[in-house]
Amino acid sequence: MVDKNHQIVVQVENLKTYFFLHEGTAKAVDGVSFDLYRGRTLGVIGESGCGKSVTSQSIMRLVQTPPGKIVEGNIWLYQYDEQNQFKGKVDVVPLKTDSKELRKIRWKEIAMIFQEPMTSLSPVHTVYDQINEAMMLHIPGITKEETRTRTVELLRRVGIPQPNKMVDAYSYQLSGGMRQRAMIAMALSCNPNLLIADEPTTALDVTVESQILELIRELQAEYNMSIMYISHDLAVVAEMSDDIMVMYLGQAVEKASTGEIFDNPLHPYTQALWESIPTIDGKLDKLEAIKGTIPSPYFKHVGCRFFERCQKRIEGRCDVAPPELLEVSPGHFVRCVLYE
Repeated sequence: MVDKNHQIVVQVENLKTYFFLHEGTAKAVDGVSFDLYRGRTLGVIGESGCGKSVTSQSIMRLVQTPPGKIVEGNIWLYQYDEQNQFKGKVDVVPLKTDSKELRKIRWKEIAMIFQEPMTSLSPVHTVYDQINEAMMLHIPGITKEETRTRTVELLRRVGIPQPNKMVDAYSYQLSGGMRQRAMIAMALSCNPNLLIADEPTTALDVTVESQILELIRELQAEYNMSIMYISHDLAVVAEMSDDIMVMYLGQAVEKASTGEIFDNPLHPYTQALWESIPTIDGKLDKLEAIKGTIPSPYFKHVGCRFFERCQKRIEGRCDVAPPELLEVSPGHFVRCVLYE
């Protein structure tokens, strides 16, 4: 359970983000709620297409409209003064995507490390130009000389060699690991309260991945940031996260602390994910794959969204009405009729 002394940074309430397409309405995020706390990491896991990235893009208000739209819910950003005293909260959902209010929030309050830095970084601007722009917009009174000094220091801090030289490099001149480090430096340039890491080690080799993960942990401890870590790598999420939210087809099906959810997974989907993890203990058996595939996002579900693939489904009950998210023990929530 979360200590009451931890400050809430972002509170998401009943978030629904839909995409209105010719084929139908895709409910990418459909009623998700969770809290993000200062100094803690929330790991978000699930198969591709479960709504993890759209959830993070909704918090940053990066969902393209049209066809995407936040149709319901609130995303409360809690604000504190320099003495960490609560000042108030603002809902980012009603803010226009091109408004000054939202531009003040992005990078300053909430920053994001994207999946693929090669497509996130501009190929026609240097690393310095891109990091400098964020600092000039969000740090009052800072000069270009100060931003350059700070950029070089950030690049050094994230482990880029020869930062005085690499600060003037273009993204295509950097390796995958260095681009990812430059993306982290940009995300941290304004000391955000929340860092969203969306598959930050995708396509990186194991050695570089380990270095990036260790770097993120160090920076979190240094800046006391809240982190939302999105991945389908269960081992990495277990290592990085304090709490875990399991998503399936746009909904949270289970939420708990990392230790609790790994020791006592309750939802059949979570249990199936755990059974697909290879181990070095005991007899070497064939891994159990989750039968079937994720249904079409346009499919209208009457009951549980995992019904067709669930090995514990109850005919005439699980397919009749959608289950509610229940707190079955302190801090452990599950969306399944088996625990009603």
